[in-house]
Amino acid sequence: MNRSIEVTVNGAHHALTIDERRTLLDVLRSDLRVTGPKYGCGLAQCGACTVLVGGAPARSCVMRAAKANGAEIVTLEGLSDPVSGTLHPVQQGFVDAAGAQCGYCLSGMVMTAVALLENESDPSEARVRDALKHNLCRCGTHKEIIASVMRASELMRRERPAKAGDGEPFSDGGADARRSEGPRA
Repeated sequence: MNRSIEVTVNGAHHALTIDERRTLLDVLRSDLRVTGPKYGCGLAQCGACTVLVGGAPARSCVMRAAKANGAEIVTLEGLSDPVSGTLHPVQQGFVDAAGAQCGYCLSGMVMTAVALLENESDPSEARVRDALKHNLCRCGTHKEIIASVMRASELMRRERPAKAGDGEPFSDGGADARRSEGPRA
């Protein structure tokens, strides 16, 4: 059955008519040509499809696009400054600490890290590992990924003063929806 939805993706408003069974990942990639989020497992276990929906990380491979109706969605493409091209501090952190090899997991890692650092300005290394434990990297750059997020945390703290609520618990978008944890970052 078709359904009309409206979403804002990376600041651009879109009105779409979609089959209500389609996933957000499919709509983003096929209809809107937003290719940052990747199809990895289709089971919400690898994190390659992670996007921010209303500021919270969401696994777009299992989220129905109809559930995103009215939502503000941010993908990797929406992080950098569209005018100057300046990278988001998390993107810059991954560049500085060489946190990517093949890049397949990169979008999901970055988006999960953005959500974490928006809620916790100075997480411990253990906290970063915990936040990223459901994002899988098959290249084995775990040490560099953690260093990238720690660098991003430093860059973000330089850019903004501590905000009220720093240190609040971070939710990685519902780990209970995943069937297994897999390797940890």
